[in-house]
Amino acid sequence: MIPVDGRLNGKVCLVTGATSGIGEVTARALTQMGATVIVVGRDLQRGAATLSRIKAAAPTAQVEFMLADLSSQAQIRQLAQEFKRKYSRLDVLVNNAGGVSIARKQSVDGIEMTFALDHLNYFLLTHLLLDTIKASAPARIVNVASEAHRRVPGINFNDLQSERGYNSVRAYGQAKLANVLFTYELARRLDGTNISVNVLHPGVVATDMWFADTRLRRNNGILRTLVVQLIRLAAISPEQGAQTMIYLATSPEVEGVTGKYFAKEKEAQSSPASHDHAAATRLWQVSETLTKL
Repeated sequence: MIPVDGRLNGKVCLVTGATSGIGEVTARALTQMGATVIVVGRDLQRGAATLSRIKAAAPTAQVEFMLADLSSQAQIRQLAQEFKRKYSRLDVLVNNAGGVSIARKQSVDGIEMTFALDHLNYFLLTHLLLDTIKASAPARIVNVASEAHRRVPGINFNDLQSERGYNSVRAYGQAKLANVLFTYELARRLDGTNISVNVLHPGVVATDMWFADTRLRRNNGILRTLVVQLIRLAAISPEQGAQTMIYLATSPEVEGVTGKYFAKEKEAQSSPASHDHAAATRLWQVSETLTKL
């Protein structure tokens, strides 16, 4: 049993992709600091199990589960509405939910799945909650990206949804680059509002995300064996991977720091493509169109 330390008493935090892995670790840490935490996930049973684990560690934790498949824009909108009905403030938003599909899939909105879940999810949910975040300032937005953003030379606006040829590594890299571009552009637009927006690489973490794709789960051959071996060789634990998320969400050391990329709890340099202001502006406009904002 871990005592609640009280440093986040009165604060409200929302963490997406929080029913396992680094999201769950982050949610648990925030509750242990006294925050009221909303855990967002797409499976009701896993959500209930997550709440049980968090409360077992900290019985006085104030934690709630909200159900949403964040690849669906309708469900993102429902989530935002449900949150606003129950809460009048949001001090910390952690955008963490994501995934990668080995084969090209489309979301219910007809958008390539990796781009829908890994980027448009962040973009739309943040926009829908932004008025509440502004009313809670000083507040923080933490976006989880990846070093995979370096694998692409830029956003391919001519084939944004990989319709001409799908490559999972490229699709994931592009979505993660979009996370970084979105973070920097949002930080610029929120300058002077006392809202910090930062983005991070958690490390290569051994989480369920790597096995979320149905094709990989069903594959008992070379593909699955190779992926499992690579993850075991390179991966860190969810507890290790969550540290930079927790740091950006809570540390006084980054109070007022905004528009930065972090790894291992330190500011790091993101790729040259992530600093393309014209691309960031164009991505913003395209994202508004795709999410009908």
